[in-house]
This record gives sequence, structure tokens and C-alpha cells, in this order.
Amino acid sequence: MGHKLPNRRHCGDARRKMALLLPLMLVSLVASSCASMPSNDHLSRSTAYNNTDNTPIGSAVMEAVAANNNQTGVLLLNTGLDAFGARVVLATTAQRSLDVQYYLFHRDLSGRLLLDQLLKAADRGVRVRLLVDDMDMADRDLGVAMLDAHPNMEVRLFNPFVRDRSRLAQLIYRFGSVTRRMHNKSFTADNQMTIIGGRNIGDQYFGADPAAAFADMDVLLAGAAAKEVSQSFDLYWNNELSYTVGSLGEPQPTELEIRQARERLKLWVEQQKGSVYLQSLENSSLARAIESRSVNYQWADVKIFYDQPDKISSSRERKDLNMSQYIAPYFEQAEREISIISPYFVPGNAGTKKLCNLRQRGVKVSILTNSLASTDVAVVHAGYLRYRKKLLQCGVELYEAKSDVVLRDIGSQQNPGDKDDKKSKLGQSRSSLHAKMFVFDRRYTFIGSLNLDPRSVVENTEIGSVIDSTKIGEEVASELARKIPGFAYKLSLDSNGDVVWRGRENGQAVSYNVEPHTSFWRRLSTQIMRYMPIESQI
Repeated sequence: MGHKLPNRRHCGDARRKMALLLPLMLVSLVASSCASMPSNDHLSRSTAYNNTDNTPIGSAVMEAVAANNNQTGVLLLNTGLDAFGARVVLATTAQRSLDVQYYLFHRDLSGRLLLDQLLKAADRGVRVRLLVDDMDMADRDLGVAMLDAHPNMEVRLFNPFVRDRSRLAQLIYRFGSVTRRMHNKSFTADNQMTIIGGRNIGDQYFGADPAAAFADMDVLLAGAAAKEVSQSFDLYWNNELSYTVGSLGEPQPTELEIRQARERLKLWVEQQKGSVYLQSLENSSLARAIESRSVNYQWADVKIFYDQPDKISSSRERKDLNMSQYIAPYFEQAEREISIISPYFVPGNAGTKKLCNLRQRGVKVSILTNSLASTDVAVVHAGYLRYRKKLLQCGVELYEAKSDVVLRDIGSQQNPGDKDDKKSKLGQSRSSLHAKMFVFDRRYTFIGSLNLDPRSVVENTEIGSVIDSTKIGEEVASELARKIPGFAYKLSLDSNGDVVWRGRENGQAVSYNVEPHTSFWRRLSTQIMRYMPIESQI
């Protein structure tokens, strides 16, 4: 049983909409009447397959697990290309099932390529269950219905909007229901191997967008932890908030429309074969290592934590539904140091007090988050501003990521032949930090979808893993300490109590007394937003 314990567009879109609509609620009356959701009583139930030990993935995992004291195989996926390649290999190798759960699933290069692989898996008899949050699915019902029409593929939308009403209006008059979203991210093959972490499905997450990139982290898990992720998936899949498009009253596609759509996708995929991204993917050493069963796993005890799906429809006072109650002890019991990476970081008064209490008892606390220049959601940065000075005053080390470098090879576990792989170096594309990682005493490493902000902790649902390994913890913490000066500014307070940003640019030491590389108007608007009463929504 699991512990219940092509611009820069991604999950920030939803945050901006929900946070910035709040003031509108105070001055606007919505003309639309509140429509209720259709009945979902007919939803068919299904669960993960358990008899998959004899599949190619299952036999490889079982053999490796037995040789490593029944621990879970762990591989950090720190580059976008490796993260995408790992998903493709799982999709092409799966024999019985693929369970795929995401907050966002974009219709770009990587999204369509992965969708093509899911359909091909379904064509060869693999049961594919695709669960996507409805936040970014406007005007996509026909495409979803076409996928769902495949006899081996089921698609469900989580916490959907009413189909015959304005989505914008619903964000106001259904505030508190549609503003709470399923932020979970997982990709599980044959109930034997799974990928969880910070990445949604989209070019910015997988290094396929030459103009923008998100510095992110996923983890590939082989063994018992994958089954715990499957249990989490089943809870969401069978929850009353998971709807088929048909149950939402949308028209079903004809056989001709489905056939034509598959032909268009097939032609499009063929046209991409000469692209730089696909050529790089074909040359991926990690993909070859997974296929040849030569992955250099680290072996560790791994716990999977996730929010219960009922968190979204229940009172915010129901702490028993939140995974944060099981993550909190790792913070409280830390003895030496805590390293935190959270792109959206709004600790609140209580969180700030806890972090300062850790410092008072001698625990080193280091936090890496986005700078105003690198963040894609300025309103979240505005919430963070309220606590920045307090944290610095009590001795917390604060670092803010630059906007022109991508976080690479943090805790990388290279396979033979990867030593000089250029993709493991720092890139230079426009970037925004998106990884969610915490390292406690260089032993316990959390990787998942959870940000340290009210939206993740209270509003949305999340999933994550805690890896008990001093080898991984030491490697990640050491790499962070070594590489942070290259991709982040260190913050401090001057003699007047004002924030100063220090770092290196083009090999030279630099110092700023305002948010680096931002305009006056961006700084002003962010300062104004910090006084808006919207912290619970960011």
C-alpha cells in the first residue's frame, strides 16, 4: 500500500489565471449561472496489473532487484533529452500496461511524439490509461475522444470544467473547486518501472525548444516503488473527479475522423525524423542502456508519498489527505543541513518560522529558487518577497537562479561512455528553474511535483519520492554546492538591511542592489502584487 502520507508557457499559466482573477472577484458579478457537473456514477473501475513479472521490463527489474537486496533501482533524469528518452523507451518496451498521469500535456513536438508512442503501444495490445488534469485541455475534447475510442486506450480528464460555460467565468464562480488542480506527474510501465518528478509533457521540459528550457529533475524508479505509484494512480483514475469526455456530453468522433487523425499524426511524425531533436534522441546513451538492461542504477529504500485525490473536493482542514504531513518530519528531524530547490517558494509565516528555528538549532538551510528575471510567474515571486528578508536575517542561505543557464548534471549517474557527453554540461538557452528537490542531512532526497508554496501544499494534489541513500544525497548536495555559484546569485543584506545579489557573469564578479536583469516596471508591478491578498492561491 502506498504511503498516503513554445513560449515559456507551463504550469505558471494556471497560477497566473487563478491568482490574478481573485481581485476581479471583488468587483465583478458573473452573469453565468452555476451549472452542475453531470453524473459520473457510471465510471468503470480498473486497477494496475499485478501479473507482469514475466514481461521484458518485469523480468529485467525482478532480476536486478533480487541481486540488490530487494531495494528500488534509482536513476536521476537531470537532462530533458534523457527524461524524454526514458519515457519513449518505457512506452516502446511495455507489454501489458502504461499508466500516464500529468498536469499538462502540450500539443507540441515532444507531446505529439509521446502521444504517437502511446498509440503505437495500444496498437500492439498494451492497455494505456491516460489521466490528464483539465486545466489546459480547452478545445481539445474531440482529440481526447479520438484517443479514447481506441479499444486499448482510455483517457480521462481530472476535475473538469463544465463544457457549456465559459472557463474564465468558472474560475470565478466555481472558485475553490476548479481552482484546485491535480499537479501529479507519473509515467509507469507494466507496474514495474515508473518516472516521477517535476516535468510535465512539453518541449520546454525535454530540451526540444531552442528558445526556452526549464531546469528540471525526474527520477526513474525500478521495483517496489513503481507499484506504490500505481496504487496512487488507481486512486485518481477511479475517483469521482475523473471523467471521460463522453460523460461530459461531448460528441463522439466518427470512424472516418479517427482514421484521418491517425494518418495526419503518422505523416507528421515521419516529417520529424530528420529533426535535430529526434537525431539526438536516437543517439541517447541512456535510451540504449535501458533497452540493453545496462542502466547504472543506484539501489536504495524509496518511499512514495502522495496526496489523496479527495483533497481537492474536501475541506482544507483535512490534513489527513495531505502528503505534506509525511514530508514535514524530514524537515523537523534534520540535524546538520537541508538543501531545498523549489521554483515557486512561498513559505508563509509558519514555514518561515520553522526554517528560522532550524537555523537557531544549528541546521544549515540553503534554498535555491527563481529570481524575478527567471521566474515565469511574477505573482509567485511577489509572495516570496514577503519572507526574503526575514529568512536572510535568521541565517538562511538564499540563492536565486539566473535566467540564462540551465541546471544540468546535479546528482548525475552516468552510464559507461557518457563521461564526455556534451548534454551533461550547462546549457545557455533561456531558462526557468522548475525542479522540486529537498536533501536532508545528505541522506534523504525528495524528488517530486511538490513546491514549497500554499498552492502545492494546500490547494493542489502532488506526488513525490524520498530516496534513502547517502550516496545519492552526498552527490546531489555536493553538486549543488559546487555549481550554484555558476547559475545563481547569492543573496545577503547590506548595512542598511537591503538585499544584495552577488554572483559571476562572463567570468567576472558582479553585485546588484536591485533584482538583476529586470526592468523598473517589472519590479514595480511585482512590489504592488506583494500586497494583494492572494497568497493562498500562489
